[in-house]
Amino acid sequence: MNKLPKDCSNLDEVRNEIDLIDKEIINLIAERLDFVKEVVKYRPAQQKEVPDNIRYLKVIQMRGEWAKEAGLNPTVIEDMYTRLIQYFIEEQAAIAKLENKLT
Repeated sequence: MNKLPKDCSNLDEVRNEIDLIDKEIINLIAERLDFVKEVVKYRPAQQKEVPDNIRYLKVIQMRGEWAKEAGLNPTVIEDMYTRLIQYFIEEQAAIAKLENKLT
């Protein structure tokens, strides 16, 4: 982010800053996915193909709380994370399936 919202002087500058933020968000999601993929390595063998529902619920709830603290609608953020985590679970399942074939 190069500018603060109040420092923008026209619509193009505002949109450019939004694009930069979105790109950073997407890069951070990709980085998060790299860590999510590592989870498979550390789960006990009996849990490799099963999502950790307790952790899942805690993550969703915590992101909702963080959203509220940041002045965002917690329901919207929880919905976003629900979808994002579902994608990550699918990625983990694919990795676990591949690892099971290799062993």
